[in-house]
Amino acid sequence: MKKLSVLSIAMISMVMLSCKDSGPKPRFLPPSTGGINSLMVVMDTELWQGGVGDKIREQFAAPVLGLPQGEPKFSITQIPPQVFKGAITYSRSVLFVQQDTLSLAHIKTDVYAKPQKVAVIKGETYNDLAGNIDSLAGMAIASYKKVEIAEAQKRFTRSLNKEKAFEEELGISLKVPSLYKVGKREKNFVWMDIQIPKGTMNIVAYSMPWDSFSNDSTFVNDIVKMRDSIGKKYVPGPYENTFMITEKAFSPYIFPAQIGGKKAAEARGIWEISGYPMAGPFLTYIINDKENNRKLVLEGFTFAPSAEKRDYMFELEAILRTVKFNNGS
Repeated sequence: MKKLSVLSIAMISMVMLSCKDSGPKPRFLPPSTGGINSLMVVMDTELWQGGVGDKIREQFAAPVLGLPQGEPKFSITQIPPQVFKGAITYSRSVLFVQQDTLSLAHIKTDVYAKPQKVAVIKGETYNDLAGNIDSLAGMAIASYKKVEIAEAQKRFTRSLNKEKAFEEELGISLKVPSLYKVGKREKNFVWMDIQIPKGTMNIVAYSMPWDSFSNDSTFVNDIVKMRDSIGKKYVPGPYENTFMITEKAFSPYIFPAQIGGKKAAEARGIWEISGYPMAGPFLTYIINDKENNRKLVLEGFTFAPSAEKRDYMFELEAILRTVKFNNGS
């Protein structure tokens, strides 16, 4: 067999490289757009104004739990399919609903922009569409919320607070926007806040003994007692002998959660000031920090009378979900 010449080897190498380069290239996707918690609904206006639209509003515009006034999960903009083109397709959260002989319900990722979630629902009759909306709504809302939390975190991490109070007192780190300031710091307790129009947004963190919530049957009452005792000790009202407590009229909503890589309980409800007419929403995470033999408690609460509070509380949730523990979790 004759040996290949240097020229032949070079030509073979070029052919192989050109074949390799001719493969599919990653498609460029523009950055997604839209306000936090906004949802673009793409469907015929006739469907939107009828029972199918009612079903969508029932699911995706349902009130957020734990707010003093009813505010929808998403701020919805509806447009007909023929208008959904150009820059509008870059919307971060999209719900596409179409009357079709094909019945389906699924979620797509990064279709027109990145990051983006597009839920697609099709069906021939009202019952088909309504059933598919109900079956996909929970998963779609969770997907939208995840991408919205990530977007909120992306926005505020551009300028972060350099305070070490959480790390030094509790052995944790939180990505907190730079405008938040430490309002109170004591052993095992840190409170940061920020001034907003007509009020404040607040973050508090502290720890409780590992066995603080040993009885499932009294779990909700134990959370209320914990919050009330911490409020009495650390969160005073405007006058002497006034302090933060959990609203007495309604029990907080409780959900399982995963925070900082650890199992947790999520509590949402209304706080009030004992003996004074002040109130607002709170979000509390009670995290099982087994490595440190404790329950770590993170809470965000807002005081903003006569203002919508959904997005304030959403930002606080996004901040609390950045928690990391010194042991690497």
